[in-house]
Amino acid sequence: MSVAYLNGHYVDLEQAKVPVLDRGFLFGDGIYEVIPVYAGNPFRLTSHINRLRKSLAAIYMSLPQSDDELKTIIGTLIEKNPYDNASVYLQITRGVYVERHHDFPEQGEATVFAMISPLPPVQKLSQATEIKGYSVITAEDIRWQRCDIKAITLLANCMLKQKALESGADDTILVRNGEASEATSSNLFIVRDGVIITPPLSEHLLAGVTREFILLLANQHGIPYEERPIPEHELELADEIWLTSSTKEIRPVVKVNDVTIGSGQPGSVWRQMYEYYQVLKERLYLGEISGEAKL
Repeated sequence: MSVAYLNGHYVDLEQAKVPVLDRGFLFGDGIYEVIPVYAGNPFRLTSHINRLRKSLAAIYMSLPQSDDELKTIIGTLIEKNPYDNASVYLQITRGVYVERHHDFPEQGEATVFAMISPLPPVQKLSQATEIKGYSVITAEDIRWQRCDIKAITLLANCMLKQKALESGADDTILVRNGEASEATSSNLFIVRDGVIITPPLSEHLLAGVTREFILLLANQHGIPYEERPIPEHELELADEIWLTSSTKEIRPVVKVNDVTIGSGQPGSVWRQMYEYYQVLKERLYLGEISGEAKL
């Protein structure tokens, strides 16, 4: 049984309880982060905490814990659980109030919860050929207007993911006003003529920490990239498509709406980027770099 953190206490996950009057339970009034852990090191933790703070500010919340205190909570959680590779789920809600009403109450004590789950072992570079390319569909983005806030209200995302699964696909790429933005829990990249392309940041998509890191890696290795809108029709014309997130890392897409992308296999630019990512993780294991992985 894994150990979780809840409001200052480390408890068995099954023993962690939240009151029914918590606004996270009643309204989905909260923010979350998912942080990958490699060799016991949280990966790019500062970037995740910065995004957490930004999302909290956007919903008019503050957090009494300092960045160092949050890092200590996460570090202790890693120490108390036996996973070498893991993901830490951190959730902050507005807390418990005696009445249920829509107004934001004067801020009381936030509910701070964190748990940890195992991730698969780090894959060797030779295992790149074993990675399955995704099949995806496209669908109209039915979410709200502030997708840049990493809110716990994810019902629309779940519905769109379920739509993909029921059609025999792995995920859904979301389309708003004729432009592809992201998938249900991943950022979107395409490759055309050797150039990596990803939609620019806006209120309609999440500023992914992995997205940011991919662009840093591309810049470091001299791979050209652009941040520009991607019209829906351009997906089927792409040489490669990727979905990226903290737990997926870089996942190739080989089919969109039953149209084969490129050769139908993960592409050469993806293989380059995958290799750079895995080499960096191996350096983490060897203790050559810190989890911040500054480039």
